[in-house]
Amino acid sequence: MAITSTYPIIVPKAGDLIVGSQTYTVADPVLDNPTRNFTVGSVATLANAINLGYTSYVALVNQTGTAAPTATVLQNTTGGTIAWVRDSLGNYGGVITGGAFTAGKTLVFINQGGGTSTANIQWSSSATKVIISTGADNVLAKASIEVRIYA
Repeated sequence: MAITSTYPIIVPKAGDLIVGSQTYTVADPVLDNPTRNFTVGSVATLANAINLGYTSYVALVNQTGTAAPTATVLQNTTGGTIAWVRDSLGNYGGVITGGAFTAGKTLVFINQGGGTSTANIQWSSSATKVIISTGADNVLAKASIEVRIYA
């Protein structure tokens, strides 16, 4: 048997693997060997969700003319990918794939950033889309946004 305490200690990368055991549940029965590999990133995301009680998407958003907003993603622990679209004048959507916005458990914090107007920004959400309404285009300039999805 290997003496694991003699292995070198390193700083892990998100894609590195950790050996663990998958537990049996009725919804997800383990039919063979329960030993599995988990990525460091997936364990960190799970720990973050458990400790904080939510996952989040944090970005800086810019929108000009009639273009869809562009986002510089600073953090995304939602497990999904959010793509921004322009629905109409001053109305934009963050559409999630590979995840969901939980009804009654999704919050959005947003400001207009360096925008020159004083827009009244409102938000709403569905299971697959966060909707941002600014009343006009060209309002969001390095606007900070955080979408939290509570467990």
